[in-house]
Amino acid sequence: MIHRRRLPRPTSAALFCLVLALALVGCSGGGGKGGDPKAAAPGKPNIVFVLTDDLSWNLIAHMPQVRDMQAKGLTFDNFFVADSLCCTSRSTILTGKYPHNTGVRTNFPPDGGYRVFKSHGGEQASFGAGLQRAGYRTAFLGKYLNGYQPGDRQGGPAPYVPPGWSEWYVTGNGYPEYNYNLNENGRLVHHGQAPQDYLTDVLSGKADDFVQRAAAAGKPFFMEVATFAPHGPFVPAPRHAGALPGVRAPRTPAFNEADVRDKPSWLRAHPILRSPGLQGIERGFRDRARMVQAVDEMIARLRRTLAAKGLDKDTYLVFGSDNGFHMGEHRLAGGKMTAFDTDIRVPYVVVGPGVEAGGRTGAIVQNTDLAPTFLDIAGAAVPPATDGRSLVPFLRGARPPDWRTAALVEHVKPPPSPQDPDRQDSSPGAPPTYNALRLPDALYVEYQNGEREYYDMTRDPHQLDNLGGRLPRDRQRQLSALLYALTHCSGAGCVSAGRTR
Repeated sequence: MIHRRRLPRPTSAALFCLVLALALVGCSGGGGKGGDPKAAAPGKPNIVFVLTDDLSWNLIAHMPQVRDMQAKGLTFDNFFVADSLCCTSRSTILTGKYPHNTGVRTNFPPDGGYRVFKSHGGEQASFGAGLQRAGYRTAFLGKYLNGYQPGDRQGGPAPYVPPGWSEWYVTGNGYPEYNYNLNENGRLVHHGQAPQDYLTDVLSGKADDFVQRAAAAGKPFFMEVATFAPHGPFVPAPRHAGALPGVRAPRTPAFNEADVRDKPSWLRAHPILRSPGLQGIERGFRDRARMVQAVDEMIARLRRTLAAKGLDKDTYLVFGSDNGFHMGEHRLAGGKMTAFDTDIRVPYVVVGPGVEAGGRTGAIVQNTDLAPTFLDIAGAAVPPATDGRSLVPFLRGARPPDWRTAALVEHVKPPPSPQDPDRQDSSPGAPPTYNALRLPDALYVEYQNGEREYYDMTRDPHQLDNLGGRLPRDRQRQLSALLYALTHCSGAGCVSAGRTR
């Protein structure tokens, strides 16, 4: 039976923060994946992770709480996702593995989706179980993986809750923000069209409740709040529907790029954007900016509660996104999946005790690094099969001398599907299958059809001048070999494969 419930409208507020702890000294140092148990502090920090959906860097200007987090914490300026697509990125976040090791390459079977993740052992490999073994109470709220159905019993007597999670408040199709079912710890609860059913607000209320109960329990906790905002169809909360009337999509040099003759064939076919396409981009960007207001309010609410309960002193808060989003850049209307920075470079900010205020790092980090970071913070063992590395040294103000100098991006073009929430960018005009390297000073892309792209990020940060056809042969061979090594790496092998020198 589906239970219908109306929650009181939550107060505006929000959180985009990760709670680590003064016990950072117990986390990994140097270049290793795990921490030194001899250096571990007696306490265990809490962790709160707010993960948004399709949130791009150009929305941070409209999020005062996140900007305040930047002022009080550490910003990762070069955080890259291993694939700019929802299910692949989230599978990597949960396991610390590149897509070629999770087996999740698209949003739906046969190459991806929740069932592929599960069949490849993703649920057992996710960080939730490791945190539980380390004594943490764990909670997951919001969006899990594409294809997950909240009412699916999977042969059991009640709606299925994956292993590793003490509390579970997750839905499947929350993109419209209304008319959805939440699996609440194995009990299905329906939310309708009333203002108080707005999904981001419901998640905010449940997240706040969890933190308050966790404070009373006195046990370390991990909570992930995974919003559907600001993913399409771009539905802001009613109170924000008329906000930001003057906001426009940013006009970078890449916006509606004038000359794409040097671009690969899939992009050369795109015409200059004209009205009404440009008007649609303006409306879409404005509504995305409106959507993140509720997220920002959630962050404020959680930060207030953490402070009121005395948890802010040993709680780290992390804010980030599963992938970026382009709107008008390089003549592309709205979507993701490309290797351009608009899609693969995403905001990540951490605040908490021991993190220096106003810090920034330009180190190349990836979503493979989140799972080992969470486990390291908790003093839990990082599985040998993990491809990423703990970011805790950066939180302590250090950078391992052997840190990676190349990020891997590997993308399989999904077949068009009417069920795919990302179908707006999986049309015939989307990029074909490719692998790419993002270096500190360059982007290199190899497409399945043999075409290549290369951008000098020092001279050309907006990726306008494709030098792929003019690369010296030795440089191309070097990059191709590095790309091959990364796309075939696993575990500790990815550490050495990601270093170019």
